[in-house]
Amino acid sequence: MLPPFRQSHGRSRRRRSHDALTPIIPTICPLSGKPKLSHKACRESGYVRPGLRIRVEKLGIGVDNR
Repeated sequence: MLPPFRQSHGRSRRRRSHDALTPIIPTICPLSGKPKLSHKACRESGYVRPGLRIRVEKLGIGVDNR
């Protein structure tokens, strides 16, 4: 079944105006100084937020790779 009326270009574009993607902006890890994503652990130091550091040896997070 078809819709009764055709939707205009303007109406379609107004609806799609909220579909734009926002860029991913990394933050700087205060311990290692490397860029990291928000709410994610830093690969170098394991820092997530103040008071929380994660160490996962299997993935190499928060472990010295020397």
